[in-house]
Amino acid sequence: MKIHTERIYSEKQSQGQRILVDRVWPRGISKSDAHLDHWLKEIGPSQALRKWFNHDAEKFETFKSKYQQELKENQAQKEAFDQLKAIVNDSDDDVILLYGAKDTKHNQAIILKDLLS
Repeated sequence: MKIHTERIYSEKQSQGQRILVDRVWPRGISKSDAHLDHWLKEIGPSQALRKWFNHDAEKFETFKSKYQQELKENQAQKEAFDQLKAIVNDSDDDVILLYGAKDTKHNQAIILKDLLS
């Protein structure tokens, strides 16, 4: 079993459990077109942190640290992360963490993948 990250707007590349890890539903994607197994919206960064980061690659290391802090301290995010860990541990299939950001290297799915590995 492997953990992959994919942009939800990209062609479906990997087979497995498809989990959206964004707090906000991606624009222009219908729920039927997303082909999701799970949407863990509470696992996404808080609105304040997301707005502060604004997908600025220079802020990524600080964003990563603040996001990891949120996952430990915010009860809803902690529960969602625990749910994600359970899905990964129980899955015989690969797990695909889906996100909407254009930047494929600086987003919360990358951080979650690192935490799960």
